[in-house]
Amino acid sequence: MSASEAKVIDEDQPHAGHGCMDDELGFHLRRSQVAAFKHFAQAVTATEGITPGLYGMLQVIASTSGLTQSALAEAMDVDRSSIVKVVNQLEEKGLIVRDAVPTDKRSYHLRLTIHGKQSLRRVEAAVKRQDRAFSANLSDAERATLIGLLKRLYS
Repeated sequence: MSASEAKVIDEDQPHAGHGCMDDELGFHLRRSQVAAFKHFAQAVTATEGITPGLYGMLQVIASTSGLTQSALAEAMDVDRSSIVKVVNQLEEKGLIVRDAVPTDKRSYHLRLTIHGKQSLRRVEAAVKRQDRAFSANLSDAERATLIGLLKRLYS
């Protein structure tokens, strides 16, 4: 089938509508999140092996060295039972270590390794480039306004 034949077939197909969701903020937030994650995957995950979730966890651990797994789960607003899997991934990559809390053998403090600190600096640079490329259709003022409005929604 030629490209022109494929185009004709595509044009004959009805395009999916979104009904009343076109006017729903949540629908557009979700579509924007999907687009952002796809862009992140192509620009950062493909080269660095870090997903948006792992990047967020690394940032929180770097900002609060000695954080417990439970505190990390709370800071990231995720279920405590699911945090172990993520922490295992970061540890397997050599980015963090878990140190037993001396006063509570069931808890662990999390901290970046030297390799983790170096990797995070490299990933941060990639994320900044990716973030700017993703939002290139917005002016600096529009970008700042959008970030401010989104913060108001979840604060």
